[in-house]
Amino acid sequence: MNPLAFAALDLPEPVRRGIGDAGFVTATPIQEAALPLALRGKDVAGQSQTGTGKTAAFLIAAFTRCLSHPAPARSGPTAPRVLIIAPTRELVVQIEADARLLGAHTGLGILAVYGGIDYNKQREALREGCDILVGTPGRLIDYLKQHIWSPARVEVLVIDEADRMFDMGFIADLRFILRRLPRPEKRQSFLFSATLSFRVMELTWEFMNNPSQITITPQQKTAEKAEQVLYHVGREEKFNLLLGLLRREGGSRILIFSNTREEARRLEDRLGRNGWEARALT
Repeated sequence: MNPLAFAALDLPEPVRRGIGDAGFVTATPIQEAALPLALRGKDVAGQSQTGTGKTAAFLIAAFTRCLSHPAPARSGPTAPRVLIIAPTRELVVQIEADARLLGAHTGLGILAVYGGIDYNKQREALREGCDILVGTPGRLIDYLKQHIWSPARVEVLVIDEADRMFDMGFIADLRFILRRLPRPEKRQSFLFSATLSFRVMELTWEFMNNPSQITITPQQKTAEKAEQVLYHVGREEKFNLLLGLLRREGGSRILIFSNTREEARRLEDRLGRNGWEARALT
């Protein structure tokens, strides 16, 4: 079966031009599954790994909706039409870059808010207004509580990497924002996650409107000789477990992943103080 060509989709010309600028010709599996549903106005909950094209899928759908519906008159604080929530600064920056490329011809204002850069400068940029707002939960809440922006007119909601929202402890912040949006039937919503676990599906049941569920199986399998082990431990036990595993497994080349650069630096320091030569790459 041939992959879906973007030319076969009913897309506004400015969106087609952005797709052309990005060099896209045919859809990836997640795009082929999600876009026809999204373009019909359906909510979508998709299970898909990073790098599968999910960002382009929800951006194309969001741009198309904005261009197909007249923008409401603005009054009061900034009221974005599209709200995209992601768990990390790096992901927010990448989504913003993709949005600027794909949306270059749409005339829609795109803004990202996240930690690590000038707080006041970002706040003033948000005060000036935008159509597409991308942000991390914490920074979005900061500006929301200051009434710099309002979620009252959000037409499209995107939650990206929902499973990591739980893993990184952002779920309370996420719910705080979601409870202030228009009701699910008054907006279109997209959720993407590496896994559609029960806790992730609870989000869809509470904050989405009968979403279509899509699962894309990863093409890359774990190498046959790679052993995988999962340990369920409390936060305070993790480092002692790590030390025990290092002593047991030995070896001179060990790669440890962490969720944040701050955690990577803390691990470098703690491992050094316990006799392990380590370097953090951030």
